Order: sequence, then structure tokens, then C-alpha cells
Amino acid sequence: MQHDGKQQIYESFLPQIGSLKCGLNRPSWDKLLFDPTYLGLTMKTGLVTGIISLTEGVAVGRTFASLKDYQVDGNKEMMAIGLMNIVGACTSCYVTTGAFSRSAVNHNAGCKTAMSNVVMALTVMVTLLFLMPLFVYTPNVVLGAIIIAAVIGLIDLPAAYNIWKMDKMDFLVCLCAFAGVIFISVQEGLAIAVGISIFRVLMQITRPRMMIQGNIKGTDIYRNLHQYKEAQRVPGFLILTVEAPINFANTNYLNERTKRWIEDESSSGNKQNELRVVILDLSAVPTIDTSGIAFLIDLKKSTEKHGLELVLVNPTGEVMEKIQRANDAHNHFRPDSLYLTTGEAIASLSGFAKMATP
Repeated sequence: MQHDGKQQIYESFLPQIGSLKCGLNRPSWDKLLFDPTYLGLTMKTGLVTGIISLTEGVAVGRTFASLKDYQVDGNKEMMAIGLMNIVGACTSCYVTTGAFSRSAVNHNAGCKTAMSNVVMALTVMVTLLFLMPLFVYTPNVVLGAIIIAAVIGLIDLPAAYNIWKMDKMDFLVCLCAFAGVIFISVQEGLAIAVGISIFRVLMQITRPRMMIQGNIKGTDIYRNLHQYKEAQRVPGFLILTVEAPINFANTNYLNERTKRWIEDESSSGNKQNELRVVILDLSAVPTIDTSGIAFLIDLKKSTEKHGLELVLVNPTGEVMEKIQRANDAHNHFRPDSLYLTTGEAIASLSGFAKMATP
């Protein structure tokens, strides 16, 4: 009786794994049912689980690839994870992914090739068949200590500091992923990090970089006024550049910002530097859709109403093709409103302005 009391006290302080059944999972392909009642919920759960497992597997693969200096093919990783889950679904297995904890234990054990997975699989099979009774009294803290000892060596503080110095948003993603994995779970931590990353991408798409350019004195080079302090505005010209694709997601933002800059330039009140021409540099715009063409046409009409001229500089191949298709229906952009470089446009338009001045 006294021994039983001590055993209960020991188990209350150190929870144990307990009794485990021996044997392998039986095949379960005959239990796959496509009942319409649960099919929608199953597909939704499978989609979310698949995205999280793929994200975790690719992220873990890239982490260890950077440590061992090799390349990871994301497509092959996803194909392998998908094939493993298809086979696992037929044998009652848990969702398969590139687990971070097991990968860390494998890494710290000194494993270098995929043969370690074969050895580990055989070891697990022998353990499931014959050795399960030996783990009955194993405390759960021992399993946790093994994982913590393996994972703690992967924390790279200098790398986190470098991320902080280079990009605060990337550091926020890193911090949220770390905190989520530590305090919640791997799935939720990665989901938070992926969500923040997607939000950042959406912000970059809907609010692209757009800036005013100026001329570097004594050269034919035009650069961002905020980046190059020696760049100066060209009197009578508003030179704008867009560094992103123009599509339905950002046309409203570009339209509002462009018109705001035009209003600010027109209301400056300086007659000598009165705005006459708006130059839109499209050399950094790789693609454009129908909404983007509509934005250019609307901007063209808006500038003409204010007595200004809009010219486009160096549109790329795809952008130029769509501008030409728009001109086939309505001749919005004449050949004299398209130039190869900003310097050529300013030189040409400055000459016309001087000839038109009485």
C-alpha cells in the first residue's frame, strides 16, 4: 500500500506515457467514404491542413538547407509530402509533413543522407511491434527535453538581429512565427507568419512605389528626389515613375496619388515654373491589365482638361502592346506622346514650349 501511494505521488509530479498497444496500423482504404454530408467539411479541413503542412515542410527544409548549404526544390517537396499523405491516408496514418522537432533531432544526431529516414522507419516499426511495453513508465518531460535540446541549437540570434537591421517587417514575421510556435503550436505559429506575409504582399500590390524624379545636374540622368539629394526638379515638368505592375488592385491608388501631385504642382503659384507637362516613366512596369490601360486613358483626359500634356516614357514590351491595342480602338496616345527616355522627352517638349512662347 505504501508503495502504491509513492507510485501515485510520482506519477502526479511526472506524468507518464502509460500503456501503449503494440502493432502497426491496419490498411484503411476500404473505409474511405465520399458522403455528401461531410464532403464539404472534409475538403475544407483538408485544404487548410494541406496549406499548413506544406508551409511547415518547405520552411523546415529551407532552414536546414541554409545550415547545410544545399538547395531545396519546393515543387519536389510538395510532391513528396502529397504522395506520403495519399499513402498514409490508406494506412490510418497521421498527417505527414516535414516536422521541425524530428528534423532537429535528426540533424543533431549527425544524419547526412536520406538513408537515415529508412533506418528511422525500420527502428520505429520494430519499436511498434516489440518494444512498446518498455515505454510505459517513461515521463513525458523526457520527450520534451529531447525536443528542446535539439531545437534550442537552431535559434540563431545574430541572424535575427540582421533581419531587424535590414527589414523591420521581416523581423515582425520572424518574431510572430517564433512566438506562435513556442507558445501556441507549430501550425498556429506558421499560420500567423504566413498571414502577416500575405498581408504585406497585398499592401505592396495595392500601394506600389510611386515617386517624383529630378535631374542630376550636368547629366542626362533622372532619379528619385528623396533618394538623391543632388537631383533637382525640372521647371514645368512633373516626372513620375511607377515601380510595380499596374493592375486592378492599385489603379485607384495610383490615380489618386497622381492627381494629388498634379494639384500640388499646379497650385504652387510660381508662374515661371508653371506646370505644363506630366511625364510618366513606365520603364519599371513589367505588366499592365485592362484596368491599368483605363487608368492611363483617364489620366490622359484629366491632364488635358487642366491644359497639361501627358507623355509616357519607355513602356516595356507587354505594356506597349496593350497601349497599341487601345489605340486601335481609340487613338488616345499619339506617337508624339511616347518617348524612349526622360531626357529625350524633356528636350523635345522644352523645344516645343519655347517655340510656342510669344
